[in-house]
Amino acid sequence: MSVWEAIFQGIVQGLTEFLPVSSSGHLSLIQYFTGRNDETGALFTILLHLGTLLAVFLAFYKTILRLIVEVFAMLRDLFAGKFSLKNMPPYRRMVVLLVVSLIPMAFAFLLLDFYEGLSTDNNIIAEGLCFLLTSALLFISLRCKGRKSAKNMTYHDAALIGTMQAIAPMPGISRSGSTIAVGLLCGLSREFAISFSFIMGVPTVLGANILKISDIANDGLSIPVPALIAGLLASLVFGLLAIRMVKWLAASDKFKYFAWYTLVLGIVVLVIGIIELAAGQPIQNAIMAAMAT
Repeated sequence: MSVWEAIFQGIVQGLTEFLPVSSSGHLSLIQYFTGRNDETGALFTILLHLGTLLAVFLAFYKTILRLIVEVFAMLRDLFAGKFSLKNMPPYRRMVVLLVVSLIPMAFAFLLLDFYEGLSTDNNIIAEGLCFLLTSALLFISLRCKGRKSAKNMTYHDAALIGTMQAIAPMPGISRSGSTIAVGLLCGLSREFAISFSFIMGVPTVLGANILKISDIANDGLSIPVPALIAGLLASLVFGLLAIRMVKWLAASDKFKYFAWYTLVLGIVVLVIGIIELAAGQPIQNAIMAAMAT
């Protein structure tokens, strides 16, 4: 993998991780048509999430620091026998809600091989179907005007959003788009749905990378270090730009453009996937041959 190819994939990861269009789906398409849809490509996709993870910390550092402080305060109260689920301050309540939202991810980790297999099966039909699912969720949530925040969000809301996050690793399902959409359907305000969705993804990305780091320790890193660093920096910079864009789009009520985009993309990818499967990957072979010359 060249440095320029890594930068390109990092840009795609940074932009699409937070825009409601599915970073994994777009990277899966790129890796399919360039012949990188193997275990190395899947590993690089997960490692690129470290760049966007840092982007979340930088964009929401005030909220994240408040949550970390509240975690230690909760532990203090637990040991002192003063902890209570009733009448919790907003940040403490948000910590508990985030914990509830992460419970479904325990089942998602059991399906990691299945999710990874969808990206490495040398076929893009699943990606097309998942893009269509993302589009449907965005369309359904367009008219939602909720007002819930950490003060009145329910544990049921958190569990539903967490369940959507557990499904989102499928390539073509936007983690940010689907979880924000479910949050809006649950009555969350747009601003809180965005911050809850992005912060909720932090432990998930960390967990996925910890698992992959153990694989690297056992098998060695098959990606050149300069390419890895270039990809991570690209995903960080463009991830920050994408977060700012999502906040602006949510405030200006322009999520409908992404609903239409994923609808059209899903149809196109599904049609191409069927043609590729029936005809023996002629488009993939042509692109790979052009890249080799």
